[in-house]
Amino acid sequence: MSSEGTRLNKYLASCGVGSRRACDALIFEGKVSLNDHICINPATRVTSADSIKVGRKPVRPLLTTTIVFNKPRGFVCTKKDELNRPIIYDLLPQRLQHLNHVGRLDQDSEGLLILTNDGELAQALTHPKKHIEKEYLVTTLNSYENELIDRFKAGVYTTEGKASAKAVRRLSSRRLQVVLVTGLKRQIRLMCSTLGHRVKKLVRVRIGSFWDHEIPTGKWRALEEDEIKLLLINPRPAKKKYRGS
Repeated sequence: MSSEGTRLNKYLASCGVGSRRACDALIFEGKVSLNDHICINPATRVTSADSIKVGRKPVRPLLTTTIVFNKPRGFVCTKKDELNRPIIYDLLPQRLQHLNHVGRLDQDSEGLLILTNDGELAQALTHPKKHIEKEYLVTTLNSYENELIDRFKAGVYTTEGKASAKAVRRLSSRRLQVVLVTGLKRQIRLMCSTLGHRVKKLVRVRIGSFWDHEIPTGKWRALEEDEIKLLLINPRPAKKKYRGS
């Protein structure tokens, strides 16, 4: 922490209290005290010398841990499931149970999932204004026409609202590559079902500029700093090549 300190909401996020937005809410609700006085200004500068509490509990910055997990099909992204379905934390060791999943993959979907106790990173990866890309490989139950690709790009009105893809590429008559920057619940499945198709398999293969083709299904590994940076930037668009006249 610098000698000038850091913003209170950022400090709370670094303590694992929650995302920056969640910390803002706690501050506005008067649940955060600074040196034994309630503080309702998220921009207040604090240093390591200050006493900061959420409720009656003192908080201190955590050592952040960020992992990538290759989620298998059949597991739910939650820490507790009322229906007693298998959850992703069943596959993680005890020392990682405090990590929060960033976004989610539905029970029938597979692929890359980030878990972290870094509230700022979680906020950056999920905030709509950041436009972080997530890429999926989708297999439909039946073959589809090229019209589906056009509709995906133009936008589809689903029960959750209008949804569209940033990019779509045909891989075969039943497989396609879809890139999203939005995050409606079960978005790709909803878009497909609205257009009369069912998804047989859905795998997330990229977040930002981060890929990992080698991590086995159901396994995890810690991310290095340079890999975390890749999560936060999208690949540069491929330059179009033009033939001379």
